Amino acid sequence: MKRVLAAVLLAAPGFVSAQDIIVETLEIEPQTFESLPDSLGEATREVVTEAKVAKGATLRGLDKLTGELVDFELANGYSVNFGGLRVDMAQCRYPEDNATGEAYAYLTILEDNGAGAAIFEGWMIASSPALNALDHARYDVWVLRCKTSEAVGSE
Repeated sequence: MKRVLAAVLLAAPGFVSAQDIIVETLEIEPQTFESLPDSLGEATREVVTEAKVAKGATLRGLDKLTGELVDFELANGYSVNFGGLRVDMAQCRYPEDNATGEAYAYLTILEDNGAGAAIFEGWMIASSPALNALDHARYDVWVLRCKTSEAVGSE
């Protein structure tokens, strides 16, 4: 009985695989930040200000309903559709002495693939994803690392 139920669920027309989650990449205007938002703590503001700007970032998305995990790479100034969300990345910054271990990405996340309201806007920090996290009932998105020129060439 369990095998039949699993086969029916997998064959259902609404089933979404990991390959179907990332729909398209849209180019947006890259942003520069001369001053950082007041929502950052003073210690974080100092670290992000002294950080170098990377070429992009690797993000991870989780569909809590299906349990699907998807990693996607975004260049600065680009967007990606993930499920019912559109994730826009303005910048990814990293400390000069720790390029692979830390990342600060400025993200804007909108519902309905960009047609809805912004549900998140701000800096996400790779080492502390819960510090400033997306609060959504179905989806979760967080930063893994920045993509530096050294990391891009080695992968």
